[in-house]
Amino acid sequence: MIRCTRTFLTTLRPKWGCERRWASSVVGIENLPNFPAVNEPVYQYLKGSSERKELEEALKRTANECVDVPIIVGGEEIRTKDVKYQVMPHDHSKRVAKFYYADKFVVARAIETAVAAQKEWDRRPIGERLAIWERAADLMANKYRSRLNAATMLGQSKTAIQAEIDSAAELVDFVRLNAYFLKEASKYQPISPDPKVTRNVQRFRGIDGFVAAISPFNFTAIGGNLAYTPALAGNAVLWKPSDTALLSNWLIYTIMTEAGVPPGVVNFVPADGPTFGKTITSSPYLAGINFTGSVPTFQWLWKAVADNITSYTNFPRLIGECGGKNFHFVHPSAEVATVVSATLRSAFEFCGQKCSACSRMYVPRSLWPAVKEGLVAGAKKLRLGDVTDFSMFSGAVIDAVAFKRISGYIEHARSCSALSIIAGGKCDDSKGYFIEPTIVETKDPRDRIMTEEIFGPVLTCWVYEDNQLDYAITEVTDATKFALTGAVFAQDESFLRRALEEFKMSAGNFYINDKSTGSVVGQQPFGGGRMSGTNDKAGGPHYVLRWTSPQAIKETYTPQTDVDYPYMR
Repeated sequence: MIRCTRTFLTTLRPKWGCERRWASSVVGIENLPNFPAVNEPVYQYLKGSSERKELEEALKRTANECVDVPIIVGGEEIRTKDVKYQVMPHDHSKRVAKFYYADKFVVARAIETAVAAQKEWDRRPIGERLAIWERAADLMANKYRSRLNAATMLGQSKTAIQAEIDSAAELVDFVRLNAYFLKEASKYQPISPDPKVTRNVQRFRGIDGFVAAISPFNFTAIGGNLAYTPALAGNAVLWKPSDTALLSNWLIYTIMTEAGVPPGVVNFVPADGPTFGKTITSSPYLAGINFTGSVPTFQWLWKAVADNITSYTNFPRLIGECGGKNFHFVHPSAEVATVVSATLRSAFEFCGQKCSACSRMYVPRSLWPAVKEGLVAGAKKLRLGDVTDFSMFSGAVIDAVAFKRISGYIEHARSCSALSIIAGGKCDDSKGYFIEPTIVETKDPRDRIMTEEIFGPVLTCWVYEDNQLDYAITEVTDATKFALTGAVFAQDESFLRRALEEFKMSAGNFYINDKSTGSVVGQQPFGGGRMSGTNDKAGGPHYVLRWTSPQAIKETYTPQTDVDYPYMR
């Protein structure tokens, strides 16, 4: 706490403006860069365009090399004997990256490094950190755009447009808009009734210790957000990237380092999941876990934290997004063409491997013949194959584990009398992990194919009688433990008003006459409740604040000599 004499006050704070400037310097918000609150444009990659040519060249370069990716702790490269490879899902004989697993000793070293780095990093003014993030956003949007997209296409089997909306546009949006949100939040200052007597200020600190970021394969941008948004807030991070998104995540690390993030602030630590999880949760310095992945893994982490709760310096912040069993609910008043096109995109883009992908559908009997015809005809037109062929709608599922899990649900559909496959159903892993867009009709709305997360290109439809609308609405909410995304299709305004209330707890992101996928940073902050996660709304203005530890400061300028109160005299 700064103590001031009357002489100091007289010279430094004769007016409100001077006091305000002093407060600004205390909280670190002087001369902040001007981040615009706008989204990064999405390139279309039309034939003959310059961006398509650049991307095709980047794809050739990336496909012709296997990048050696080290563990990075405090800026130092580490290579262990536990060697792994990332392959192309659509051609699993081809490797795109060689990397190394950190053992528990390397993870422990990374923790020690991060804890030490956090103290210095948190002293860096917010303005300096924001400037680094602005440089990073510019590098991602320009110099590295085609390389990021190529790494995502080849390493995660995304088509050009699916990579563009992820590893270019969304990644840049996370970097730029989280910086914007932190800047805007920093402008707020508490009430000071008489600033000449008492001045109140608030500043955002990081959390002493380290944050563990555990990111998934399905969105390159999520990796960048999970690791670097806590860092933006003044924290130091251990980043465990997904094995199957290793190359694109490594590019993010190198870009952020080039932009100016100091060594030790983010440590790049590929590792076996249980080894990483046990080591971070047993450290007293664990300040938080930023997670996207499966429910069982997040539950394990949560329980491990609970088991060690008495040993921590802080109560660790736990933020998790765990997927969903997302629905499209069709009302008898819906427009069939919109229902069909929105559902095909939501269910089958990126092979249904988006957290928000439509996996279950509720259709009234009166519309089912037309909806079924449209879905089946549309699914047959969806081509899947090598994503470097720009005519492909989708590529392969991510790996052999996913292939086995998804194909198991398809086999269940074949063997169950209540289920019938009406489109797709073929699976072939001889060259890549290819699974056809598959549509299943069920007579049982509680079959496990309607309640369990599949995370693949499988859509199940239940047909309800038009006079059983209330029952169908109840099924949507009660059938599953998830509540991530959902969409309602209707032209009946009174039903739409009712749907907003009926489905209030069924989805964290709710869409009306639109598909359940496609949230945009700053436009539809993303996250769900129940077992879908902690609903901290990544891409919204409050997400970065979850990684801050605010400090309120009161400074009094006039002498305080009285012990008693006036009413006592």
